[in-house]
Amino acid sequence: MTDLTSLTIAEAREGLASKSFTARELTDAHLAAIEGARVLNAYVLETPERAREMARAADEKIAKGEGGPLAGIPLGIKDLFATRDIRTTACSKILGNFIPPYESTVTSQLWRDGAVLLGKLNNDEFAMGSSNETSCFGPVTNPWRREGSNTALVPGGSSGGSASAVAALLCMGATATDTGGSIRQPAAFTATVGIKPTYGRCSRWGIVAFASSLDQAGPIARTTRDAAILMRSMAGHDPKDTTSVDVAVPDYEAAIGKSVKGMKVGIPREYRLDGMPAEIEKLWSEGAQWLKAAGAELVEVSLPHTKYALPAYYIVAPAEASSNLARYDGVRYGLREPAKNIIEMYENTRADGFGDEVRRRVLIGTYVLSAGYYDAYYLRAQKVRTLIKKDFEDCFAKGVHAILTPATPSAAFGIGEKGGADPVEMYLNDIFTVTVNMAGLPGIAVPAGKDTQGLPLGLQLIGRPFDEETLFSLGEVIEQAAGRFAAPRWW
Repeated sequence: MTDLTSLTIAEAREGLASKSFTARELTDAHLAAIEGARVLNAYVLETPERAREMARAADEKIAKGEGGPLAGIPLGIKDLFATRDIRTTACSKILGNFIPPYESTVTSQLWRDGAVLLGKLNNDEFAMGSSNETSCFGPVTNPWRREGSNTALVPGGSSGGSASAVAALLCMGATATDTGGSIRQPAAFTATVGIKPTYGRCSRWGIVAFASSLDQAGPIARTTRDAAILMRSMAGHDPKDTTSVDVAVPDYEAAIGKSVKGMKVGIPREYRLDGMPAEIEKLWSEGAQWLKAAGAELVEVSLPHTKYALPAYYIVAPAEASSNLARYDGVRYGLREPAKNIIEMYENTRADGFGDEVRRRVLIGTYVLSAGYYDAYYLRAQKVRTLIKKDFEDCFAKGVHAILTPATPSAAFGIGEKGGADPVEMYLNDIFTVTVNMAGLPGIAVPAGKDTQGLPLGLQLIGRPFDEETLFSLGEVIEQAAGRFAAPRWW
C-alpha cells in the first residue's frame, strides 16, 4: 500500500470511498508521522484521542454512505482558531491555558463535513510575524533545506506551522489565516498551495483577531485541487460575523482543469522592484509563459499606489491590533500577574504576557491612533488603502481576470537571520502580498520552481472579488507546468 501520508486529499477521498483503507488507518498514519517529526515544532498541541474518535465516527458514516465531503480527512488547525474544549492560545503566553467553550465557524464547518482534528498548529504570536519565530512555543522549522546545508530555515509566517505540517506530510491540509500574506508567504516557502479568499468569504467568528479589516481565513494544502476542496467547506455566510458576505459558495473543485483560454492576465510593472533577485524575475517570466501557452492573454497593467502599500499596512494593522488586544488585560481570562492595584496588574500582565513583536505593534498602533497623530497617520493610511483598491478596480474594469506576481522577494531564510536588529527587514517579506489584504481581494500562492540552492519559490495570482474559481483554474495551469516537488526527508 502507498504510504497513506503521501496521498492528496482527492486521492484519500477516493481510497476511503473504495474501502482501500479506513479513516482510522489514515489518521493513525498521520499521528505516527507527527510523533516522528516533533523536531519541526509544527504542532503545539496533539489531539490523538480526539482524532481517533472522529475517525471512528467518519468510518461509521462512510459505511452507511453518509460520509460528508471531507469524511475521514485528517487536518491540522492553526492555533488562532477556537476549538471547543481544546486549548487555544494564539501561541501567546497571555492566553496560556485558555480552553474555549465554543468552536470557530470555519472549524465547525470542517467537522460538519467529516474532517478529523489531528491537533493545533504553531503560528507567530497573535499572527504577528513573517517567519514563525515570535511564537511563545518557539520557532517552527521548515522541512526544506538548502542543498548541502543543515541550516534550519523558517517556514514563513504567520501560518508557519500550517505550511510546515502540510509540506512534511503531517496532515492532509491545514487551516490558516492571512492578514498581510500569512497564508501565501509560508505556502511559497514550503512548496505548498495557499489561498487567501476575498475578505468576507470565510467567517472570522471564533478566530483570534489581529486586524479585523484585514484578517481572512483560508486553507494550505498540497495541491490546488486540495485547496479547492477545503475552501468549499470553509467558505460561506455566517450571521455571527457582520463582515461575512452572503454570496453563494461555488464548487471550487469544478474550476480545476477548466480552460483558461481567452483570460486576460495582468503583469503589474510596479512589482518589478530594484534589486529583485534574477531567479525571482526568471520564475515570474516563466509563469507568464506557461499561462500564455495555456491560452491566456498577457497584458501589462499599472498599480501606481503599490509602493505605499507596505507603509500604509504597517499603520492600519498595528492600529487595529492595538484596539483588538486591549481585551487581554488579566481581568476576565488568560494570564493574570499579581500586583498592588488594578493599573499595575494590567501593566504587569501585558508586559509579561506579550512577546516583543506584539508589544512593538501595540505601541505603534496606540501611537498612530493617539490624539494629534490620528489624522497624520491612521486617516492618511486609510485614504491610501482606498487608492490601492481603486488601482485594482481599474485593472479589472479593463477586462483583466487576474494578476500574476511573485509571491515572495526570496526563498526561505535561516532561523534568526532576519529582523533581529531591524524589524523592517522582516516586514519587507510582505512586499508582494499586503496589497491584496488592503484591497480585500483573493490571492493564491502556487509552487512554481526552485532557486539555485534547491529551495521552493512560489508565484501569486490576484483575482477579482469573490472570483476564487479563476485563481484555481490559473493556479492549476502553473502547478501542472511546474510539477509537484516535495522536501527531501531529513527529520
